[in-house]
Amino acid sequence: MSSKDWLEKDFYAALGVGKSASSDEIKKAYRKLARESHPDHNPGDPQAEERFKTVSEAYDVLSDERKRREYDEMRSLFGSGAFRRNARSGQPGAGGYPFDVSDLFGNAGQPGAGDRRFGGAGFSDLFSSIFSGGGATGAPRARGPARGRDVEAEVVLDFNDAVRGVTLPLTLRAPGVCDTCHGDGAKPGTQPRACPQCHGAGVVTRNQGSFSFSEPCRECQGVGTVVEEKCPECLGTGGVTKTRTLNVRFPGGVADGQRIRLAGRGEPGERGGSAGDLYVLVKVRNDELFGRSGDDLTLTVPITFAEAVLGTDLRLPTMDGAVTLRVPPGTPSGRTLRARGKGVARRDGQPGDLLVTVEVTVPAQVSAEAREALESFAKQSPPAGREHLDARVRRVN
Repeated sequence: MSSKDWLEKDFYAALGVGKSASSDEIKKAYRKLARESHPDHNPGDPQAEERFKTVSEAYDVLSDERKRREYDEMRSLFGSGAFRRNARSGQPGAGGYPFDVSDLFGNAGQPGAGDRRFGGAGFSDLFSSIFSGGGATGAPRARGPARGRDVEAEVVLDFNDAVRGVTLPLTLRAPGVCDTCHGDGAKPGTQPRACPQCHGAGVVTRNQGSFSFSEPCRECQGVGTVVEEKCPECLGTGGVTKTRTLNVRFPGGVADGQRIRLAGRGEPGERGGSAGDLYVLVKVRNDELFGRSGDDLTLTVPITFAEAVLGTDLRLPTMDGAVTLRVPPGTPSGRTLRARGKGVARRDGQPGDLLVTVEVTVPAQVSAEAREALESFAKQSPPAGREHLDARVRRVN
């Protein structure tokens, strides 16, 4: 394969993903395609072997953040018209690019002396820096056992537990480490051995003319070890689906919709690889009395008209006992009063406040004596301050 072939390869299409695909989506697509086209599963099928090579080659580039970024930049640059068209025909060259790819190389696909648009570096240097492990002389990046996937779970907490903090058992049914082989995939009494093809690196480097590229080892599928006698329980994968219970600590002040991350408590990696993480989504039940605004608790309290006018002392519940709150004389309906330090504990240890909103209640019915007293009060009380409204009424009439 010549150097110019790299420009004509669409690695995203090879894996069946879009350019915006996440790392997890790329990994999932690769695993599926590699499993389907692996030579061990398709003996004597040269087309399957070629497909396996293609998806492995694509995954080697797209799974590496640096290589993927440089690959995207190169294809964007070559497809944008930044290079001249074929000097001989004036038409787009091979692969649909707005130039003839062969113009970038010497005879028979050999690189030329260099290109000043890339600081004098030859295109063989450019390809080597992208598709080998860091340059023509760079060492290939070791792969090793794949990291386990992240696991997500959801838990519903009582309001009081979310404010105070609580430790709860969380039962999960998900892949876990095989108890028979302890995760290495080998039959008890045996051990995996280093892959004879890649010598434990998980990748092999192939030299193609003036440049080289790395791809996952076909022998061990990128793990770096080979299991000759597979564990009868997990069949060599190192993991089985099991039910496990974790004691999860939810800190005081955890909010509705918050995600708690437990590092290394997710799905175990294949054959001894590092485990993924566990993310727990928290849902909080509503409380019959309290609401929440950030680190403050909220509470609505009804008071009578007389209490609003004359003032009163309210005895109120909190999350850790009771508190007396003074309502000043002349307090209007809807005013919010503050009981400091009676809210939700912050991360720095300082609690928020309890915000108490008072609402003046109006009775639907009153006794004759109460009505007479109210009429007497109305005659002696000052006006409500509607002069500006009265003035507008007079103008419109």
